[in-house]
Amino acid sequence: LTTMKLTNIFVVVFVTLVGCTPVEKSETNGLTYILDMVHNNPGEKPTETKYTSPEVLKSIGFNGMVPQWHVQCGLTYDSFEKGIVPEGSKEREWILERQSLIKKKLKEVKEAGLKVYPFTDMLVLPTVILEKYADDVVRDKETASGFNDIHGKLVPDINRPMTEKLVRAQIKELFETFPDLDGITLRFGETYLFDTPYHSGGSPVHAGGEDGIRGHVKLINILREEICEKYGKKLFYRTWDFDFFHSNPSVYRKITEQIKPHPNLLFSIKYTSGDFHRLTRFNQTLGIGNHDYIIEFQGQPEYYGKGAHPVYVFGGMLNGFSEYKDIMKKDEIQSVAALKNDPKFKGLWTWSRGGGWRGPYITNELWCDVNTYSAAVWAQDTTLTERQVLEKSLPMIGVEKESVPAFIDMLHKVDRGVLIGQCTSIDVPKSKFNVWWSRDQYFQGEGHLSGFMNYIISNHLEKVMLDEKAEAVELWREIERIAGTIRMKDAATENYLRISAAYGRIKHEIISEIFKICLYGKKGEKGELDKDALNSAISNYDSLWKEFEELKRNNPDCATLYEPNGFRIDSNGVSGDVKNGIGATVDKYRKICGM
Repeated sequence: LTTMKLTNIFVVVFVTLVGCTPVEKSETNGLTYILDMVHNNPGEKPTETKYTSPEVLKSIGFNGMVPQWHVQCGLTYDSFEKGIVPEGSKEREWILERQSLIKKKLKEVKEAGLKVYPFTDMLVLPTVILEKYADDVVRDKETASGFNDIHGKLVPDINRPMTEKLVRAQIKELFETFPDLDGITLRFGETYLFDTPYHSGGSPVHAGGEDGIRGHVKLINILREEICEKYGKKLFYRTWDFDFFHSNPSVYRKITEQIKPHPNLLFSIKYTSGDFHRLTRFNQTLGIGNHDYIIEFQGQPEYYGKGAHPVYVFGGMLNGFSEYKDIMKKDEIQSVAALKNDPKFKGLWTWSRGGGWRGPYITNELWCDVNTYSAAVWAQDTTLTERQVLEKSLPMIGVEKESVPAFIDMLHKVDRGVLIGQCTSIDVPKSKFNVWWSRDQYFQGEGHLSGFMNYIISNHLEKVMLDEKAEAVELWREIERIAGTIRMKDAATENYLRISAAYGRIKHEIISEIFKICLYGKKGEKGELDKDALNSAISNYDSLWKEFEELKRNNPDCATLYEPNGFRIDSNGVSGDVKNGIGATVDKYRKICGM
């Protein structure tokens, strides 16, 4: 594991020397909430990053944090039932240590003048409580909607009276134990328990149907009453799920129209109608209904390198990605900029670091900075155009003034290079391209690309696909060339810029050969095996992996590499699946070709 070695001294030097002077906020044009979060990989030690420093966040222009402190785990529940977590028990000792740590961190953030809305798993409770009241709390015949340690174990049901009592007890103890909290950001849809050994629980609301609608309404009304009214705190209620509350306008309206608006209640919604993928529609639940909302934006997208190579998503979020013309109707909202005059649009919440699992692990936050700083600058003045934002934000991250135009040109090439390199622009969405074929540090096997290859072959688009991948490779070579001309204030970051551009070029060359192998292999299955073409693609693939490994071996600041294994998730977390990775696919065709 490669992690950043950042110290308090570094933070001071960073703020002083790199030039993190906050953009002067416009009182009329800035959003009310400009928030940031570092999302740690589940089950791993916390990410070492400048973005956990409240001083750094304030210097960039953020006015609040959404820290992942597991605040729901710093409660004893003595106010619910004295001694329910026994005195002297290992569970209580762990809880009190967590409580002490949270109070220390909270004090630091408040001294810096930031608001704090921690990422909170509502109804993750000490296991001893859920075991004691399981018959009165736990959902019938259901422990979770997946693996227990990922989606929760001993999952409560909001429709049970005891569950409601525990919700109210949890909120009471949360704000009385940590009175300086300004509110919470409710984590909904996924519950990870890898870092909370003495706690269980999960989402108390079913993920779909009329039960889901009723459950959300009930939970939101309870939280509104307790958090917004009784304690006068903010509640950011995340709508995150797949194809229900988060992205279905009809469901969104059915739920939110049953909730009376409150100035302390806001909904938190990703700008994508799904996860942070390319080829994913802009979220049509944004801008509708009667409630205030904030928008979630990821600065270190796990599907596109996690900052190991150039990645630019701010421009697409702000103005709409180029592929929207193919997958959306002209009259649909396609950008965050289109919402800037909506009085209900109250804030932007960036995920500067994290999302997803595992690596690649980076040694420099340059590409996280590009996206995160730009988002923060725009949130402070939403009248700015994309170019005006970049002209302000790029010098903040250390780009020399004379290199800003070249950097902007490079970013726009990166935007397209990722789209046609790792994804596609061919007949979207008819070609049914599977954007999940690569995630985190993993390349999935041919099964994830099989449907796309069938479409390409059946529609005689082989040359179109090969030309697209060739264009992507040329783009990445141009990106690498431009990176070599850019000057940064910091020599180490300038070196990382060059190394990361080479990383991106090699990665996308590997992807180009992967697509060739899957195409020629699929054609072979249909009786049209071209051994020479397949052999050539496999040889190129092998050579590129050697170049990838050499880049890492010769450059200590290079991010960790991808691996030719599939993405596997179980109760132990995430690991590489050798049998279902692209490596196994290549080996299969290697044998067929007699290599």
